[in-house]
Amino acid sequence: MTPNSSNLETTRQSHTLSLQAVQVARLYYEQGLTTEAIAVELRLSRPKVSRLLSHARKSGLVEIRIHDPEGEAQGLEARLQARYPFLQPQVVSVPLGSGEAIWAERTATAAASLLSNLLQPGMRVGLAWGNTMNAVSRALVPRTVSELTFVQLNGSANAVDFVSGFVTETILRFAHNFSARAHLFPVPTFFDDPATKQAMWRERSVRHVLDIQAQADILLYSVGSHTAHTPSHVYSAGFLAPGDLDTLSEEGAVGDIATVFYRADGSHQGLSLNARASGPDLSLITRVRESVCVVSGLGKVAALHAALQGQLMHRLIVDEVTAQAVLDLDKQLED
Repeated sequence: MTPNSSNLETTRQSHTLSLQAVQVARLYYEQGLTTEAIAVELRLSRPKVSRLLSHARKSGLVEIRIHDPEGEAQGLEARLQARYPFLQPQVVSVPLGSGEAIWAERTATAAASLLSNLLQPGMRVGLAWGNTMNAVSRALVPRTVSELTFVQLNGSANAVDFVSGFVTETILRFAHNFSARAHLFPVPTFFDDPATKQAMWRERSVRHVLDIQAQADILLYSVGSHTAHTPSHVYSAGFLAPGDLDTLSEEGAVGDIATVFYRADGSHQGLSLNARASGPDLSLITRVRESVCVVSGLGKVAALHAALQGQLMHRLIVDEVTAQAVLDLDKQLED
């Protein structure tokens, strides 16, 4: 057997296993059949049914959520949805008294599970790199999705990343996890001159990546903030000069998505640094089927609140402490 035929056989077996697991999970969770009844109906042994149910949970084919009417997380979800009707929020419970590292870990795990559930064969997924996406990539459970494509949304070509490989490794980790293709975006994060960016955007190789971005079915990203407990990678890794931060402050920028900056009301037009930024126009968020924003940490509250004002997401995955802080800020500003 050749290496290619061996890989094809492995992929076929994995696909068959997933189909069986979904079939069993639907009978068990949606129709309420017992494992014994499923075994009889599908002519499988009960241990085989149990293994398929376990595979469905571990691989992310099934997501189990407990809806506790008295639970804090569910109450926060309801409040967020009432305040922002366009939003599908998922608030992640965290241990009482835990620190931001635990919040980030729990939130990244929830985001990894949601992404796996959303992915379908043939989809294109736009990824904005950063600390949060790096954490999500490490929480993924391996699963093969045919004809899946990941595309990097903003450039990262600077000396720091050439040495560390932080961005490239994050994007490739997503692709490898789902046996998918990856399209990197080898342009500077910020150009020195807007005219240089416009010239680069006319290059065929760059245009190819831009076209894939524009055709994305799902966008996955966080909001950036220089005030976060762990500063966003774009602020901590030398992508911005001190003068750039001063300009952003003077122009009222409070956060960024894919290195495109926005104000407290969610608007992004007219901010001077965006003319040099490699990220997409934020109107892309309103055009895609799904845009998933993943946020954790009190330092990101202002940036998240501003993104919500601008409706810069369809779905939000956030830890309960940060969610409460956003709602508190909302009330404070209203008063």
